[in-house]
Amino acid sequence: MKNNILKISLAAVFLVSIPAVTTSCNDKTLEEKEYLGAFEGDNFFRNEQECFFALVGTYDPLRKYAGGFENMVTFFNAASDDFYAGGGSATDGAGIQGVSNWQLNPNTMPASYWRDYYQGIARANELIARAPAAQMNDNTRNRFISEAKTLRAIYYFDLVRVFGNIPLILKTFQVNDDFYNVPQVAKTEIYAQIEKDLNEAIPNLPMTVSGDQRGRLTQGAARAMLGKALLYQNKKAEAATQLALVNGTPGGTNQFGYHLVANFDDLWKTGPETAPDPYKVSTESIIEVMHTNKASSDWGFWGQGADEGNSICIMTAPRSYNRKTADAPDVVAGWAFNTITNDLFNVMQNDPRVNATVLNMNVLKQQNKADYSPAYMDTGYFLNKYMPTKDEVTTLPGPAELNYRQNYILIRLADTYLMEAEALNGTGARAQALLDAVRTRVGLPSVPVTLQAVKDERRRELVGEGHRFFDLVRWGEAASKLASKGFVANKNEIMPIPYTELTGTILKQNPNY
Repeated sequence: MKNNILKISLAAVFLVSIPAVTTSCNDKTLEEKEYLGAFEGDNFFRNEQECFFALVGTYDPLRKYAGGFENMVTFFNAASDDFYAGGGSATDGAGIQGVSNWQLNPNTMPASYWRDYYQGIARANELIARAPAAQMNDNTRNRFISEAKTLRAIYYFDLVRVFGNIPLILKTFQVNDDFYNVPQVAKTEIYAQIEKDLNEAIPNLPMTVSGDQRGRLTQGAARAMLGKALLYQNKKAEAATQLALVNGTPGGTNQFGYHLVANFDDLWKTGPETAPDPYKVSTESIIEVMHTNKASSDWGFWGQGADEGNSICIMTAPRSYNRKTADAPDVVAGWAFNTITNDLFNVMQNDPRVNATVLNMNVLKQQNKADYSPAYMDTGYFLNKYMPTKDEVTTLPGPAELNYRQNYILIRLADTYLMEAEALNGTGARAQALLDAVRTRVGLPSVPVTLQAVKDERRRELVGEGHRFFDLVRWGEAASKLASKGFVANKNEIMPIPYTELTGTILKQNPNY
């Protein structure tokens, strides 16, 4: 069985209901239920193959980070002090514009940020409940269940940090169940379940994966996620312990085989479609979400969970880009979302990572090497990490805009180095070594480690990867850093629950919305 889990066409399996045989996402005979994930699945989960199909579907919501217009990365980049929403106009995407100027409300908050993750949780719940009765090898069964628990933990982590108090659903829902009256619980209960799931999953996950297993979760992935969840709860000593197990020797080796890539720029390069291994996973990646053009994503189902391309690429490229000289970047024209703020550009000056991070159209235009059409909230600075180039344009059917193959790295080693240094309160020899390793990789000299130095390094190292807004919130700095964008303290730290998800339920809207 080919197990490269994120390269299987997810449009064909585990969409809403699970019939006895796989079926196209356009098949109208699917017995869709009002509750995403509620179904009658007595004729499924009978063996390893069917459980594997279900596992593939449980992985699918990981593409929420970079897939579709309503993706996590561009949305929460726009929420931060490093980016504006950008795009064509002030009405180009009510959600992303609203979170950028903090005018977001329950009607403009996209429901997909709630629904997609709860659908992933429903899929995980079904697999965890039904796999024990399936005919398969016990080791395989335990691995499938552990992957499902890790995925459930990831999805709950995103829900709790986005929405705060949310329902905790661990059971499988049948069609007649009363899922409209599931109460919200305190964040502490959600985090306790996240920790439980990850601790139970770790022993049954592999240490490493390779070949067609790439993209599947490992012990290192689950430990990194556990360390991150602990850090978000300010359980610093516990977080440091877990992250140290992932990191090993700063700048050196660890038990999972992760290591910093020598060239920072290589993190953002996509191999040509004709390369022997066009989907190579970075050695720095701890959790890497794989994207592909092989599903030939199309406008008819873009952003509905069945498309498999990376949408950040086209969204962040400058509009009407025109290359004038051979030494200018061979960039594809895009939609101009996530324009970089002048503040971030100034922070990145004289940093060796600046060119890999920022496409400076102001300089290219001044030098008459390239031109573009300034769009909404234009600064002339664009996120370069996911910038699409002509050699990355798909040769397969489907619009090129929707079929970029660049993977999204959810957690990488430089991130876990800096999280551990933070968990150590930015003090001590190990925190110094962790900070030094990140800086040495890009040719920067050592600076004395402090908590502020670690925070500053996170901002520069992880620009545009979707972390900054959540960092500001957990550090208690969002109100001061985002005041100029309209952020309101004790309100905007979490998002409003989408109005459509409240209707007919006992859910209570978040405070001040």
